[in-house]
Amino acid sequence: MANTLEIRWHGRGGQGAKTAALLLADVAFKTGKYVQGFPEYGPERMGAPITAYNRISTDPIRVHSNIYTPELVVVVDETLLHAVDVTAGLKEDGAIIVNSPKPVEEIKPLLNGYKGRVYTLDARTISVKALGKYFPNSPMLAAAVAVSGVMPKDEFINEMQASYEHKFAKKPEVIEGNMNALKMTFEALGL
Repeated sequence: MANTLEIRWHGRGGQGAKTAALLLADVAFKTGKYVQGFPEYGPERMGAPITAYNRISTDPIRVHSNIYTPELVVVVDETLLHAVDVTAGLKEDGAIIVNSPKPVEEIKPLLNGYKGRVYTLDARTISVKALGKYFPNSPMLAAAVAVSGVMPKDEFINEMQASYEHKFAKKPEVIEGNMNALKMTFEALGL
């Protein structure tokens, strides 16, 4: 599918990878795209490795399967680099984003010789500054949008504001922190 972006998310149960994938699908849908956002279910439990997926397209999506050759991989927990082949099927002209305070040069040797674009983002520092706690999904969601270019930054920020206002209607105090986390991520990546 020529006009389709496929993303695979790797995280651990409770870190918000599934939520980030679903939020991305929701926001992309609101910008007029065709979308899929779904987790791969298995014996998930808090802390166990999980996988989630996104398909985002300007055309109707007729495929309903897992994603085997993504253009983008988002790794929410860098300890998974030692446990899961996060680069499996990742297209060489694609990209991988790893939640890590380490520079790209330290992460590349853990990526099975992957030669495409590699980004690191310290989502812990961003989320603690913005939210006061470690919730990596908002920074990693913004990183996925920034690196993929799937939608303009301003459109994404506006749609996420509306999405968070709906999602956190009973906890409005977390909206500003999550919005700050998104904006700080774009600044950190310089994209």
